[in-house]
Amino acid sequence: MMTIFQKILDREIPADIVYEDDMVCAFRDIQPQAPVHILVIPKKPIVKIGDMDEEDRNLVGHLMHRATRIAADENLTDYRLVINNGEGAGQSVFHLHLHILGGRPFAWPPG
Repeated sequence: MMTIFQKILDREIPADIVYEDDMVCAFRDIQPQAPVHILVIPKKPIVKIGDMDEEDRNLVGHLMHRATRIAADENLTDYRLVINNGEGAGQSVFHLHLHILGGRPFAWPPG
């Protein structure tokens, strides 16, 4: 199934890309929920975090590591990393993605 994220990876849809390497791509969310809202996606299409295989451990670790580096590049010291797993958890694009949210205070619990 072709998602909007795959279309961004294929350069069929423009995006404000802030980082890219051979494993992941990061871009600004077009509907930001915070002053800084960046999505980090694997280039390998994984529907949701619950669908990752054992072989995806390094990829998901890289996704998390890059998110922390991108947050630092954005001068964020306090930020939230979010991965939604499934529609009931708020996932709306079914291609694994990590949200970097920052630039404002957050409450707990979320949601």
